[in-house]
Amino acid sequence: MDNDIVDLAIVGAGPAGLSAAIEARRWGLSVVLLDEQNAVGGQIYRGVDAANDRRRSVLGEDYAAGAALTKAFAECGARHIAGASVWNVGRDMKINYLAQGCGRFLEARHILLASGAMERPFPLPGWTLPGVMGAGAAQILYKSTGALPTEPVILAGCGPLLYLLAYQYLQAGVAIKAVIHTTQRSDYIRAASHLPGAIRGWRDLRKGMRMLALLRRNQVPVYAGARDLSILGTERAEGIAFHHKGQRHRIDASLVLLHQGVVPNTQLSWSLRARHVWSETQLCWIPETDAYGQIDDSGIYIAGDSRGIVGAKASATQGRLAAVAVASALHRMEASDRAAREKVLHADLRSQLHIRPFLEALYRPLDAHRIPQQDSVLVCRCEEVTAGQIRQYTEVGCQGPNQTKAFGRCGMGPCQGRLCGLTVTELIAQTRHVSPADVGYYNIRPPIKPITIGELAS
Repeated sequence: MDNDIVDLAIVGAGPAGLSAAIEARRWGLSVVLLDEQNAVGGQIYRGVDAANDRRRSVLGEDYAAGAALTKAFAECGARHIAGASVWNVGRDMKINYLAQGCGRFLEARHILLASGAMERPFPLPGWTLPGVMGAGAAQILYKSTGALPTEPVILAGCGPLLYLLAYQYLQAGVAIKAVIHTTQRSDYIRAASHLPGAIRGWRDLRKGMRMLALLRRNQVPVYAGARDLSILGTERAEGIAFHHKGQRHRIDASLVLLHQGVVPNTQLSWSLRARHVWSETQLCWIPETDAYGQIDDSGIYIAGDSRGIVGAKASATQGRLAAVAVASALHRMEASDRAAREKVLHADLRSQLHIRPFLEALYRPLDAHRIPQQDSVLVCRCEEVTAGQIRQYTEVGCQGPNQTKAFGRCGMGPCQGRLCGLTVTELIAQTRHVSPADVGYYNIRPPIKPITIGELAS
């Protein structure tokens, strides 16, 4: 066990976790931050401290701004445990983790989960072939190592990251064969009602317009409103096929990057038996918390995208608000100080969230791209369970994701359902003709991450 009980233990070193640590140290709290990576920054600011000027320029001002946050964290006095793979968080306020091949744990008075987001699964025909990656994963490769595609690439799906990566690749000199986006005319109509809020977030809209302008200047073919996507090839990706304006198209490429938004990484909050609700706007599970991110009255908080997708800036603000609540609970700040600080932070958060309803309406993934229509499509990649098998389970009485484990080990692989859980929930709900809220999710139990018997014994 690590010495002493700390005031605040934070899991995750992205914008929410770093900002919470800085805020907590401002009020004199002892803070330990655990993260699986060796350097802080999370997925958003991955590798920012080691990035050269060229990489920072390609990735843009928003990425480069992360260096100020990592610098402030390094100077705030919080303890950073790098390479820590957290496999259990308990309501007894103990955290179990692996570091350097050994099992360890620490105890805290309060805990903040800031485990961020993950790419939404995109289970379409051929999505498991070599040569198919998530756009977010491709971006992480560039942030981490500077790795770029050497051949023309296709980007397909929806969401702001799709255009951001296209913009960054063009800046880096990568050839883009096509951008195939699935946003339909009906999505624009649905998003129109949220336009006033989007206009208040005009800076984000301006960034989007700049990205589209660069695509046009580079004469990148853009197929808007595409449907029925499928990856071509048998041994590896050879291209992509799709419907566009009533015609079937095929574009050949050896690398296809897919993306249809991100969803909260909720494995830790599920393992804590926190209540979760199904969000019809974000199409995912979101943990129930109070205004500061606290689960029940447990002393455990959630901040950032693991509490619901809000973006980097709002994640940082949520982290600060959680830290203020902890500092107040530990009597480290006066009521007047808390009121003044919260007033500023709540105003920041409202401003940062203006554009979210617009983005959620505009980039809502198509049902057919979340719920596989073809029975042969793999859903659980770990245990090789197909959409057809899950439908069969449901037809003979399977009511929810937990029962699919008994029928065919679905969700029992190394990822523990993290990559297939949403798809399984929606697939069962569609087959049963009920809401995903009526179907539920896997019962997530520790260990959250794979751990050997030797590591557990240590």
